[in-house]
Amino acid sequence: MDALDLARLQFAVTTVYHFFFVPLTLGLSILVAIMQTLWYRTNNPVYKQMAKFWGKLFIINFALGVVTGLVQEFQFGMNWSEYSRFMGDIFGAPLAIEALLAFYLESTFIGVWVFGWDRLPKGVHLASIWLVALGSNISALWILIANSFMQQPVGYREVVGADGVLAKVEMDNFLDVVTNPNVLVQFPHVLAAGVATAAFFVLGISAWHLLRQTNDRDFFARSARIATVYGLVGIVLVIIVGHSQAQHMVETQPMKMAAAEGLFESEDPASFSLLTIGDWEQREEVFSIRIPKLLSLLSYNRLEGEVQGINNLQDQYAAQYADRYGEDADYRPPVAVIYWSFRAMVGAGSLMLLLAVVGLYLVLRDELTRVPRFLKLLPFAIALPYIANTAGWIMTEMGRQPWIVFGLQRTEEAVSPNVSTAMVAFSLVAFSVVYGVLMVADAYLLAKFARRGPRDDESDAPGESVSALAAAK
Repeated sequence: MDALDLARLQFAVTTVYHFFFVPLTLGLSILVAIMQTLWYRTNNPVYKQMAKFWGKLFIINFALGVVTGLVQEFQFGMNWSEYSRFMGDIFGAPLAIEALLAFYLESTFIGVWVFGWDRLPKGVHLASIWLVALGSNISALWILIANSFMQQPVGYREVVGADGVLAKVEMDNFLDVVTNPNVLVQFPHVLAAGVATAAFFVLGISAWHLLRQTNDRDFFARSARIATVYGLVGIVLVIIVGHSQAQHMVETQPMKMAAAEGLFESEDPASFSLLTIGDWEQREEVFSIRIPKLLSLLSYNRLEGEVQGINNLQDQYAAQYADRYGEDADYRPPVAVIYWSFRAMVGAGSLMLLLAVVGLYLVLRDELTRVPRFLKLLPFAIALPYIANTAGWIMTEMGRQPWIVFGLQRTEEAVSPNVSTAMVAFSLVAFSVVYGVLMVADAYLLAKFARRGPRDDESDAPGESVSALAAAK
């Protein structure tokens, strides 16, 4: 592997690690705020316990998410300096706003919330956790605005060098960048995925305690009921927004959709793949089981409509960009990776929907806590949103290849020219080890506090988890 391959692998490793923490932060911040709102409105101490208990787990996850996210931004300068030079004028703006506005908002008020129990008026303290939730999700929004430019460049002008070659791009319209059509479907999808992740996290831990007949049965029964409704809302929104996102992808990144469906040749009407096997070079179909017309229905909400195939798009892009990259440039992403990551995402999401529907049925019949066979499934179901989230991001980022900025800069053009293979290999190993340790620490702390359950004494505030996290680090 050369420096380019290692740099890509390094960013992929750090991104996957980081994104293990992000969805839970987004969804759990809102869920904790809802629980505290219930306490504020009803004065029922169980809801206060719930806000404190689940708030501890939120803080642990939030802290480790921040640590793993910082390294990613340094890589833009270390491994991807040509990318930073090419589009830093655009990419830097939303990242700066995210840090200066959203991150400081959530980090400031998370301190107010942690140390404000019984020191602030109830309404002010409640407002602090809602501001944490708002800041966390606004932070995700600005990062996705930056990412969306890579998926669908808008609001820019090209700067051509003296040799007549595209040298860089500059922001031409800030409003167009912020309202990028891609972010309008990407952000709701990520937010809904966060809601579903938090719900199954709470459901799994609650079910574990309910199966052990703990003294906190009412506490975890209430948590499970709230999480069931919360999770059903989240997964339904994931599916609805995901459908819109797929239709947008057909228009803006048809190669990604073709790879996700193993569609090598254009079809009208297009069939949906149940199983497709390609050759070793991923250039033609060897075996396929397909449902006629279904892909056209999913793409256009009608039974006809052309969906372009991988080989047709390869010929189209080769002609379109021949002046810049020559006629032999390859524009195919890693088809097998995209195809199976898409199915892992959809499969995990479908199982989540099934569990959420069954759970709601049991909640409505007041039988959720009395069906051990169902409860035994829920701790294992904690893994489902993580599988879906990780597979979804792999598809999103790798499906754009070979572009780092779609249609403007190829990935091999973006890597730092003076970084050696040995340097990237060393940092890749170092980051992987450090991130692995942090992942173990996160799992240990979450499991430790989750097994303990809630406590009645008021001294057991969420700030205790901050001390535990510091000790672990």
